[in-house]
Amino acid sequence: MGDQEYILGRSEVDRDSWRERNRSDHAVYSTSLGSSLLCRPRRMWQKISLCFTSSRKATNRKLICAALVLVILLVIYSIADSPHRSFMSSVLCSSLVRGQPPESVFRCTGADNSTIHHHTTNQKNSENRLRDGPKVLVFTETQHSRLGKSITEILVANRIKYKMEVVGKSLPLLTNLSVGKYGTIVFENFERYLQLDDWNKDLLEKYMRHYSVGLLGFMPSHEETQVGAKLRGFPLYVHTNMALENASLNGENPVLRLTRAGGTVTGSLPGTDWTVFTPDSNSYIPLEWAYPSITHYAQEKLCTVILDKGDIDGIQRLLFGGNLDFWLHRLLFLDGISYLSVGRLSISLERHVLVDIDDIFVAPKGNRMTADDVEALLESQERLQELVPGWKFNLGFSGKYYRKGYPEEAMGDEKLLENVDKFWWFGHMWSHTQPHKLTQKELEIQMQLNKQFAVSHGIPTDSGYSVAPHHSGVYPVHEPLYDAWKKVWNVRVTSSEEYPHLYPARLRRGFIHRNIMVLPRQTCGLFTHTIFIDKYPGGRQVLDSSIHGGELFQTIVFNPISIFMTHLSNYGNDRLALYTFESVIKFVKCWTNLVLRTIPPLQLGEKYFHLYPEEADPIWGNPCADHRHIEIWARNKSCEQLPKFLVIGPQKTGTTALYTFLAMHPAIVANYPSPETFEEVQFFNGKNYFKGIDWYMKFFPVPKNSSSKFLFEKSATYFEGEVVPKRVKALLPTAKLVAIIIPPGRRAYSWYHHMRAHHDMTALQYTFYEVITATDKAPRLLRDLRNKCLNPGMYAKHIERWLDYFPASQLTIIDGEELRNDPVSIMNDLQRFLNIEPFYNYTEHLRYDKRKGFFCQVIEEDKTKCLGRGKGRIYPPMNESEAKVLKDFYQSYNVALEKLITRLEYSVPTWLEDDLQ
Repeated sequence: MGDQEYILGRSEVDRDSWRERNRSDHAVYSTSLGSSLLCRPRRMWQKISLCFTSSRKATNRKLICAALVLVILLVIYSIADSPHRSFMSSVLCSSLVRGQPPESVFRCTGADNSTIHHHTTNQKNSENRLRDGPKVLVFTETQHSRLGKSITEILVANRIKYKMEVVGKSLPLLTNLSVGKYGTIVFENFERYLQLDDWNKDLLEKYMRHYSVGLLGFMPSHEETQVGAKLRGFPLYVHTNMALENASLNGENPVLRLTRAGGTVTGSLPGTDWTVFTPDSNSYIPLEWAYPSITHYAQEKLCTVILDKGDIDGIQRLLFGGNLDFWLHRLLFLDGISYLSVGRLSISLERHVLVDIDDIFVAPKGNRMTADDVEALLESQERLQELVPGWKFNLGFSGKYYRKGYPEEAMGDEKLLENVDKFWWFGHMWSHTQPHKLTQKELEIQMQLNKQFAVSHGIPTDSGYSVAPHHSGVYPVHEPLYDAWKKVWNVRVTSSEEYPHLYPARLRRGFIHRNIMVLPRQTCGLFTHTIFIDKYPGGRQVLDSSIHGGELFQTIVFNPISIFMTHLSNYGNDRLALYTFESVIKFVKCWTNLVLRTIPPLQLGEKYFHLYPEEADPIWGNPCADHRHIEIWARNKSCEQLPKFLVIGPQKTGTTALYTFLAMHPAIVANYPSPETFEEVQFFNGKNYFKGIDWYMKFFPVPKNSSSKFLFEKSATYFEGEVVPKRVKALLPTAKLVAIIIPPGRRAYSWYHHMRAHHDMTALQYTFYEVITATDKAPRLLRDLRNKCLNPGMYAKHIERWLDYFPASQLTIIDGEELRNDPVSIMNDLQRFLNIEPFYNYTEHLRYDKRKGFFCQVIEEDKTKCLGRGKGRIYPPMNESEAKVLKDFYQSYNVALEKLITRLEYSVPTWLEDDLQ
């Protein structure tokens, strides 16, 4: 791929013979005859056989040979039987045979003075403005089309917001209050744009002209080849179903911003269904060319991506003759989005890259670094510093294994410490143990030992960064790890590839927990076992493809901050990490205009959350939904300790009564009470969420028989929380949800008097009418009380938010009036919804209490247990002016509620019908 050469250093024949020796148990050599024979058994038996097959038959020679065999066998036996066998073998076989690692000599044939085109507009017309943070509107053939998926994957990877719309009879709303919603229009199939009916096409094109929005389209494949076919309505001709090779870019095209014209991508391009363009107007500028692969075509370069400047109809368009399987098109796609949105959807050109070397001093004998490898690491670092300002490798160490390799590898360990100031350093575990298996005390001991080793060997201990072996304990969170990190190392930043999941890598994100920044970590295709180039999984071409436009290259391009995980063994042996990173950095600088930098981890963390402050708050996922997370989650934890259903509120609708009735069921177990919020945990909607799921799970017992017990919790504040549905879905994806609704005006009035009963100063200071009619200019405390009275009653709005995350089959809506008047019927229906067995006969356990005015629990034949004295209060009646304000306020919300309830196939509550008449 591209103009590339490789230096191997030895002939392939020499390398193969060396590999055979190096991978044998005795792939070592020594200058002494004895160790030479012991370490090379073939050579030993060849010498012995000469004694007996020689043409000379002298008896004394045979005796000497026999004695030699006996001596050698005795030596081997004594070593094999010795408790110091490994030490003796390492002394006898003291030096490692190494081959010449591969090196990359890459020539970038693109122009050195490539121009970066800035996509900006000078338009000041506020009437033709787009919303802040406009989206990309993507029209696809189906919701699951292959190209549509590739388009959205790139947008997600680059954090560009989008809306996907299947092409249909009508367009989505393009504006909101005369403000444009979309910065670029994308058609997965450009021909579907050409086939729009006149009304929709005219509407879309008026929008694009009015808001200076361009269109990006991909030409579809065709069963029948079209030659010189004219695109309908455009002075542009196409030839389809082409096989192409050797692509290059037009460096003068103004679309190029991220992408640099790096020369020629040699070889066949993916697919045989390319479309090439021939324009018949000066409005078109080629962006990409390629040559036909079939020899009988004239060998002239053909236009495969073309820009329509909009000279003809005032709309700029970028057309692709191939899909996104070609890596260069993925870059051009981002440039197209930027150009066609006039810079409003541009990504930054700054990239920060940090390479961690995990497992320093940790590797099996024979796979570690020698002094020569360390020297090569230093030389590579110097070369990379010429390409990337500030480049330094970041070394993570486990001191317990210092000088545990062969003598040459021990010298490599020493060489690293001789150059300790040339690198950045961070602590692993002393014995490289997975943290989730240890208590906080055990973790502190491990860290203290590693820190003592660092101090005694001059390794800096103030980086504020650490990485857990196998990323254990970082996510899912093992709280003792965070405590020990802060106490011993004062860790302020770490990294993990597990949040929210290992795959897909493009969705890895960061979060902050306990004031420790967790950054997303990336893989580079190298692992502890990938140490020889000729044994790379899938062959060398797989690694080279990742470097030259593939996954590794795109990881750097798509992520403003990339922390890469490598291992000690990747820098010994064939030094694949040096080859990989020198190659990919050269390739990035050849084909992009990215500015690459390296800064220490702590600064990297601060920069990351400056770029993405919205990621600071974590979203706790269910550890049992990912087999990798189960493996690195403490064994004393179980997902059976998480609730199976939630009562989500809202407040003052009867949630406490429902909680009490549910807790009566022998198969249902409620959460333990909270000392602060009583029967409510209030985890998903407030500061408790940041205490983590370990804190949450402490409120639930571990059921002895998990299959027959239903854990649940009730927190009435969940109902209207903006982020609550998303959080619940992440942790409890299969949980069922129970909501209660009563007349919203009555709920608001009840909340006001509830606050007065609890001596809230604002409620005591203002009348109910003053509260519900307060404007946005009112004092903050008055506005807060107004919102707590009115907002939860916008039932349809909040239920729709829950339905954005959960299917309707996991949600039930209870009429609070029926719960009060006929709780037995409601509880029977609820048991069926929850699929709870055995069926509990509430008729025998609930009885109407005339004194309280509602149903209570029967505890003896003539005794009932009712809710506390704060429940069932009788308030003074609401006056007419207050009732009118509430009726007018909730009118539109109640109309939406009726439509929602009808759509969900519930019976419309009587109180709602009355209110809407």
